[in-house]
Amino acid sequence: MPRSEEATAFFYAVYSAVREIPYGKVTTYGYIAKLIGTPQRARQVGIGLKHLPQEDTGARYNNANVPWQRVINAKGIISPRSQPSGAQNQATALRAEGVNVTTGSLGELEVDLMEYGWFPPQLPSEEGEEGNGNDDGNSQN
Repeated sequence: MPRSEEATAFFYAVYSAVREIPYGKVTTYGYIAKLIGTPQRARQVGIGLKHLPQEDTGARYNNANVPWQRVINAKGIISPRSQPSGAQNQATALRAEGVNVTTGSLGELEVDLMEYGWFPPQLPSEEGEEGNGNDDGNSQN
C-alpha cells in the first residue's frame, strides 16, 4: 500500500531530524517526535525508522544516510525487534561510534542517556529561526 502524502512528509521530517543527531550520541523516539512538532507520535517515529529503505533502493533517505541506530527508547534501552539480531546490530553500530552499550540484568541492551544523550531545545538546523540556541544540548525539558 502506498504511503499517503502526510505519512511521507512525517517520515521525511523524522529522517531529517535523525540525521542531525551527532556521531556518538543517542536520543529517544519521543524526543525526535517532540523536535519535529508531534510529541504524541513517538511510536510512529519508530515505525518510520523500521521502514527506512535500504541503501541500494535509490531512496532519498535510506539506512546509509540516516543514522537510525542513534534512536533508542526513553529508558535508554535498545528496543527489541522481531528478529533478535536487530537489537544486536544496533548495539554494534553504536559501539562503532564509541557509545558504551551494556547488557542489563534481563539481557536488555542499554545506553546511559546521561552520558550519551542528545536533547537540544530545537534541531540545530532550526537555530536562529526561533530562540537563541544557547542550550548545551543536554536538557530533556
